[in-house]
Amino acid sequence: MTSIHEYILETRAMDLSIAGRSLCKNLNLRITKGECIGVLGQNGTGKTTLLHTLLNFRQPQAGEVLLCGRPVSVWPRKELATTLGILFQNNSDDMPATVLETALLGRHPHLDSWQWESSADVALAQSALADMGIDSLAERDVTTLSGGERQRLAMATLLTQAPMLYLLDEPGNHLDIAFQSKSITLLRRQVIEKQLALCMATHDINLAARFCDQILLLMGDGKFLLGESHEILTPANLSKAYGCEIREVSYEGGRIFFSA
Repeated sequence: MTSIHEYILETRAMDLSIAGRSLCKNLNLRITKGECIGVLGQNGTGKTTLLHTLLNFRQPQAGEVLLCGRPVSVWPRKELATTLGILFQNNSDDMPATVLETALLGRHPHLDSWQWESSADVALAQSALADMGIDSLAERDVTTLSGGERQRLAMATLLTQAPMLYLLDEPGNHLDIAFQSKSITLLRRQVIEKQLALCMATHDINLAARFCDQILLLMGDGKFLLGESHEILTPANLSKAYGCEIREVSYEGGRIFFSA
């Protein structure tokens, strides 16, 4: 059982580097219930590495990651998988299985050894497939799916897992613009209604601007900017981070877009 704590996830004075290159230094990140945070930066600045560190796939060079007030490193793997869920940047399904069977893998952390999925588990998976618009594919072999269908199945599996914190690595991969919006809108609604949290690493500035409350902008040299979206997402900050001129464009209804 997870403990009640002010923050779902917190990093304290965390240093992260790879191959001797600093990605972030002295990062104090706090993710609370009902909050979405976006991680932005050029390719190679450490967005995926950061998510993997939060998930305890790798260790920081200094500092610590706390999940519900406990170091993530002491969480049993099974318990951790009921609390944190990740959408990987690339998904491959090499083993033959149906779409429904694959979605049901999300329930495995919640089951005891050798326990079969209950009717409630199946209903949860079916609902997630419907939310992702692929319920009609439930009996299809996953190896026959397109890239976009596989990405939607990965999201459905994450919904079926029902973690407290969603970690998304480039969630727009293989998805058309309409379904990018639909899927992230669904996840954000769940975050708000169920008091969960979401951390999304993406190269899409406008996707982060639309859905995220906080932004962590990695500068590529160990430095970063962290704060509320409207404070961090400015042409000056983005131009410096991406090494090119980023312009702000206002649109009908007061929405703002960023363009190179």
